[in-house]
Amino acid sequence: MRNKDPRQRSRREFIVDTAKTAAVGSAVFAAGSWRKVAGANDRVVLGVLGPGARGQSVMKHFLSFPNVEVVALCDIYDEHLGQANEILDGKAQPFTDYRKLLEMKDIDAVLVATPDHWHKAMAIDACNAGKDVYIEKPLTFDVSEGQEIIKAARLNDRIMQVGMQQRSGKHYFEAKQEYFDTGKLGKITIARTWWHGNSYHLRTAPFSEKPTELNWKDYLGPRPWRDWDVQQYWNWRAYLDFGGGQITDLFTHWIDVVQWFIGEDLPVSAVAAGGVYYYKDGRTAPDTIHVLLEYPSEWTATFEATLAPGVRGAGIEFIGTEGRLHITRRGFTYAPLEGPEVNREGDQRDQMTRDHVGNFLECMKSRQRPNGDVLVGHRSAQASHLGNIAYLEKRRIEFDPIREVIL
Repeated sequence: MRNKDPRQRSRREFIVDTAKTAAVGSAVFAAGSWRKVAGANDRVVLGVLGPGARGQSVMKHFLSFPNVEVVALCDIYDEHLGQANEILDGKAQPFTDYRKLLEMKDIDAVLVATPDHWHKAMAIDACNAGKDVYIEKPLTFDVSEGQEIIKAARLNDRIMQVGMQQRSGKHYFEAKQEYFDTGKLGKITIARTWWHGNSYHLRTAPFSEKPTELNWKDYLGPRPWRDWDVQQYWNWRAYLDFGGGQITDLFTHWIDVVQWFIGEDLPVSAVAAGGVYYYKDGRTAPDTIHVLLEYPSEWTATFEATLAPGVRGAGIEFIGTEGRLHITRRGFTYAPLEGPEVNREGDQRDQMTRDHVGNFLECMKSRQRPNGDVLVGHRSAQASHLGNIAYLEKRRIEFDPIREVIL
């Protein structure tokens, strides 16, 4: 434990086939199916850190692949452990300390699906323990953490896949190749993104008193102490002590797609405005937010989000000199300046997540960098963090894309 960094870890922790074309930056490689990569006697042994609702969902995708076995679980809440172990027929070993799980020599990889404030410590410790890592987005809780995580992954030669599943979505690949790699859209000047009414940020806990089997101290971990607050546990994304609100949860997905398609992932400035305008329930993350990023090659990306009940929906619109492209998880529409629109149906979210897991498993064998490599995850989270910093400091943030520092 390094006491100088409050985001490391507490004294005691968490208890009780399809092939895809993979792109890393501008490089594209063809990955074989999992059945071609793994031999009949091969298996991937997985541990899960944080098997709550999302952790269980992604774990099921891992289990849908042949030769994947989940042998260990860690969580601060016994009920989550019980639910996850029921899926596994009670065969997984529970732990009270995730570092003990990482000491298991037969574990090849870990799935990290905890709140954001635990990502850095778990990712670095897993890499140092020789495990490959599939980690939910955003990669980081703080803008300063990304370089340390990248260093741990690279020095230990670890595969780290960040859970930005659009990177493994078939229709996203198609849209990029057909309209961006060919230059059909012309010069992009604006990339608009929005995500309204995301219900995860409005969750209400099914209990008020702290369950006796929930370790509040270990949940807080590196964050400042406060007495039990059920919503800060259950609806943690609404509190900036545990995550970055809608910006790092939702904008990270969309700005990742934007940066991938355009081929530029380091903004030079950020401005933001918003606040808690409607849900006066103690949350500290804004329920309404606007972010604008500017990039060196002269284009801007915007993010608009509100939890107000009057609007729902999410998407990205690229506006170019030769037309525009509107893309969501359901498909895309290309509208040229002249001629008919082109509509294409897309993947469902679950299929993209399964394909993203499949890409990770393939890369564990090939040792090629995955679609959502740790550097990709850092750059997308970093762009989102700049928006949050601009919001919190109520000023225009100037960013040096060479040194990756705020000016």
